[in-house]
Amino acid sequence: MITIIRVALPVPLAVLFDYQLGNQPVPVKGARVKVPFGSRNLIGIVADYAESSELPLTQIKPLLAILDQQALFSEALWKLLHWAAIYYQYPLGEVLQAALPKALRQGKAASITSSIQWQITPLGRSLLDCSRYSRQAPKQHAALRQLYQQNALIPYAIKQPILRTLQAKGLVQAIQNQPIATPDRLLCQQTEKLLPILTAEQQSAVTSISQQLNRFDVWLLQGVTGSGKTEVYLRLIAQVLAQGKQIILLVPEISLTHQTIDRLQRRLSVPLAVHHSGLSNSERLELWLAAQSEQIVLVVGTRSALFTPFPNLGMIIVDEEHDRSYKQQNGWRYHARDLSILRARNEGIPIVLGSATPALESLYNLHQGKYRSLWLTQRAGGAKSAKQQLIDLKGKPLTAGMSSELLSHIHQHLQAGNQVLLFLNRRGYAPTLLCHDCGWIAACLRCDRYYTFHHHIQKLCCHHCGKQHSLIPQCATCGSTHLITLGIGTEQLELALRLLLPQIPIQRIDRDSTRLKGALARQLATIHQGTPQVLIGTQMLAKGHHFPDVTLVALLDIDAALFSADYRAAERLAQLYTQVAGRAGRASKPGEVILQTHHPQHPLLQTLLLQGYPAFTEQVLEERRQALLPPYVSHAILFAESLQSQRAIDFLIAVRQLFEKTASQANPLWLLGPMPSLQAKRAGYFRWQLLLQHPSRETLQQQLRLYFRNIIALPLARKIKWALDVDPVEG
Repeated sequence: MITIIRVALPVPLAVLFDYQLGNQPVPVKGARVKVPFGSRNLIGIVADYAESSELPLTQIKPLLAILDQQALFSEALWKLLHWAAIYYQYPLGEVLQAALPKALRQGKAASITSSIQWQITPLGRSLLDCSRYSRQAPKQHAALRQLYQQNALIPYAIKQPILRTLQAKGLVQAIQNQPIATPDRLLCQQTEKLLPILTAEQQSAVTSISQQLNRFDVWLLQGVTGSGKTEVYLRLIAQVLAQGKQIILLVPEISLTHQTIDRLQRRLSVPLAVHHSGLSNSERLELWLAAQSEQIVLVVGTRSALFTPFPNLGMIIVDEEHDRSYKQQNGWRYHARDLSILRARNEGIPIVLGSATPALESLYNLHQGKYRSLWLTQRAGGAKSAKQQLIDLKGKPLTAGMSSELLSHIHQHLQAGNQVLLFLNRRGYAPTLLCHDCGWIAACLRCDRYYTFHHHIQKLCCHHCGKQHSLIPQCATCGSTHLITLGIGTEQLELALRLLLPQIPIQRIDRDSTRLKGALARQLATIHQGTPQVLIGTQMLAKGHHFPDVTLVALLDIDAALFSADYRAAERLAQLYTQVAGRAGRASKPGEVILQTHHPQHPLLQTLLLQGYPAFTEQVLEERRQALLPPYVSHAILFAESLQSQRAIDFLIAVRQLFEKTASQANPLWLLGPMPSLQAKRAGYFRWQLLLQHPSRETLQQQLRLYFRNIIALPLARKIKWALDVDPVEG
């Protein structure tokens, strides 16, 4: 007879907590319960049952309340989250809670409180083609278009103030009890005659996956930039939705996917939702509940959208699967791409991993026969690959980081009526402020890193901890006022180009220039007008954008990545170069890519430019194999941070000693450290790490499970910040 309920609580303890059932009915596994915990009451998840406990009944507290009559997790999602808690060595209670909207974690009811939806009125439809209205009220006009394309929307899809304003103008109306989507609503709005004609490779990819829609397969869709991967996604989505099933489309960053979302809304007459950090707690809850009740059938979102509770999931698509943002870097450090594959396997459905530059781990799995490969080698629409050129910077004068050869090319492309994209992955005006008399450099003492000078706000900013400092008028060492800047940032490049090209619009797109809401959308709209202009940007411009009028792309400064201490730096450089270069010549106009470097003969650069990304990855994979680095071995890193450096070191030494107790030739666990992290100090905390490596992923997992509780019990474990990162992508 069940008398004990075992509850997973959102606390940093990898154990379940026992509570008495009392006079209450037995709650189902996966339901929320309210329980006493010390002096607090917490919301936990029922994880198991027992007939007895190791503790005497007098010490076991009763449940306070049962909040759900049904489980909040499907069987496949429940299994996935349990596996993830074990694999990533993270408390089950915190893993389960992380997969729920915050409102549910706070005890809100798991039921839709409103059935109101919104629909465009005839008056609203009459304004869809009104250019004056689109200029005067762009947000309202965009909301009207979205409502028109999707027939009706659940409340969270558009911000409530906008909807209320449109309602007051008579442009939209609230409707009740909109029926749940049925297969006949899930078909493409456009007829096949209006759809783009697929290339032979696109058609082959769509056909191959379509024939296996009812089974688990991992498809690695490798497509050169501009080859039409998104069109393949759209065709597959339409087929899956026509079967009455749901889809999750993961993207690295919502802010960079406006074009993809717009195409989805124009092409598919389905209730879809965009999952992103800008949603309020109530909006996240409504999205979650609408997905669970099938009122929406397609979710586009970043990594946490993976946990959308679709009851009839038909496919998962991971766009730009190589992107590092799929890896959570704090708390529960899961990798959304890897968990997506596991969820697809649990659900028995296909998953598509798309990228022009697949991660080395994905290519390794492809070679091992775990993934199935599809190639798109030709650009769609007749666009040709861009011409590539190296400019050797040694001994050449530079203007704001640009050589005279590059400036000549910029003038040529602008005079031809085209656009130019300049890539510089360093925001701010200059990365260094230096005393010209004594050599002192302004540095953030909390991070031991140099301040970046930002001209627009006249401040020094630390890009590691976020600290800002007023502009220093004189040297802190010798008192000299002769302070100069070294290095080039996007701000300085923009100011220089405004002087060099006074008649040409300059668009700088980085985290600073797009900080205000709607700023990025406005800049992209200006770019798509097609007039000659120069685009300056960081990684925000490197992926996902289609600029049909950009014919010249130039990368100004990437040499640091060639000699980085991080063994992944070369892979990231190749991915970045390929993605940035792919912005050139994507339409009918021929494109050109220029790379400025002081090391034109570097072997990795030569392989990348002359033979392409596939040949580059083969070379790097062989280097990884010889050096015994992932993906040929498995890594885990234990990070430790403390205001006192020695405490972090002592903690990691104690952890190392735990593992060394069972080290033997039969169990070749390799330990490296304690050693400083790549960023040895941040926000005042000294950062150290211990690397654990083993050829067998299973053996490494066994060792971690064996000693994890012992690590938690170490005396220093409560006196410092520490975290375990399994399959790290940084550090």
